Amino acid sequence: MRILTLTACVLTASLLSFRPAPAWELILTDDAALPPALVAVDKGNHTLFYLEKRSPLTIEQAFPSIHGQVEGDKLEQGDLRTPEGVYFVIGKIRGPLDFEEYGSQAYPLNYPNPVDKLRGKTGGGIWIHSKGRPIATQTTRGCIAVDLADIDALAPHLLPGTPVVVAENIVSDAIEPSAEIKADVAAAAPATEAVTRLLTERTEDWNRAWASRSAAMFDFYDSDAYTRAQGESFSAFRTQKEQLFQRLPWIQIQYGEINVLQGPGYWVSWFRQYYRAPNLSTEGIRRLYWQPVANGELRIVGMEWLPQDLGMERAYLDGLAPSVVAFIEQWRQAWERGDLEAYVSFYAQDAIQDRQRGLDAIIARKNRTWTERKKPLAVQFSGLRVRLEDRGVRVDMTQLYRDTAGYQDKGTKEMLLYPDGDSWRIASETWTAS
Repeated sequence: MRILTLTACVLTASLLSFRPAPAWELILTDDAALPPALVAVDKGNHTLFYLEKRSPLTIEQAFPSIHGQVEGDKLEQGDLRTPEGVYFVIGKIRGPLDFEEYGSQAYPLNYPNPVDKLRGKTGGGIWIHSKGRPIATQTTRGCIAVDLADIDALAPHLLPGTPVVVAENIVSDAIEPSAEIKADVAAAAPATEAVTRLLTERTEDWNRAWASRSAAMFDFYDSDAYTRAQGESFSAFRTQKEQLFQRLPWIQIQYGEINVLQGPGYWVSWFRQYYRAPNLSTEGIRRLYWQPVANGELRIVGMEWLPQDLGMERAYLDGLAPSVVAFIEQWRQAWERGDLEAYVSFYAQDAIQDRQRGLDAIIARKNRTWTERKKPLAVQFSGLRVRLEDRGVRVDMTQLYRDTAGYQDKGTKEMLLYPDGDSWRIASETWTAS
């Protein structure tokens, strides 16, 4: 059996001149970056597998499947071929179906994906579905079909975003645990793992560059390929992002576990992402499509974004609360010590404190208040709350203040904090007597 695998050669010139091959064969290793679950379609063996990463990768279900009338990878509209590569379930067809042709259920895939578009592939309407009668003697016009009973068993796993790998042959010791297959997989594993580690790191670096509003973010892209794959000018994309970077005082990005799968001549990394800036808060699934460029470096050639309610905002707030509490405590201690230099270092340059605007005004006010005979003695907080706000994070608490001259007051302190790297800055502060 001829095995084509994207291992160390993924960074060689052979992939730089990639042309869609008649068929693609994949060695699927038990890699740490694999998603928790995936569908693998082996066209040559007419089998659809549902696998879960249970260390080792495990087949949970396997069903007979049929594919396009014409063998090979799909290239154009109407060629009756089933596409090969990495795809994702979009959702479920809700309208009525032609039962004879599509059976009881159908789940579209995101063909053509950005790399397909980059390669000039056309067509669409590639689904996983069933048929109104047994599939044994049938074919499709390019879709992937299983029997009626099997689609019922498979359906709970075909949730939006489920990865689907389609190849002429899927080679994995989870599927065929023979000595020969185990040897092939073991030989491929080190190089595959090296690439997935690299892509995991580059995906993390891309997120960090975006959050820091850095021009380094644009170095991750192949600009010409991105323009062709996305159907939008990379120059326009860059200009729009640069304008946002200039206008926005901060961006925060939280992302979940990064998954990686290889396709024929490309790789896909994807993850849950929560994006937050003064102008927008959104969460969903981000996918990055990578290919090597002339020097062998993997660059982003396409992206996909699927807005979804993933509960990440609550997790984001829970995750940042400890850093906010720590920041407030450090500020409180500087105030209680009467350490003016340390105290004002917690404020933004244009901060507002009651009616005082800007650091110079805040410093002048504290110099007048913190005289030798009237230093802070005790600053105590209770009932501290942290809430998200479009402009940053809102904090409020009950404050008790005493100074060395015997003065004492109690009230509510409310503050707006801006993100500043891994820390915070006070943007505004008000106190109301109780």
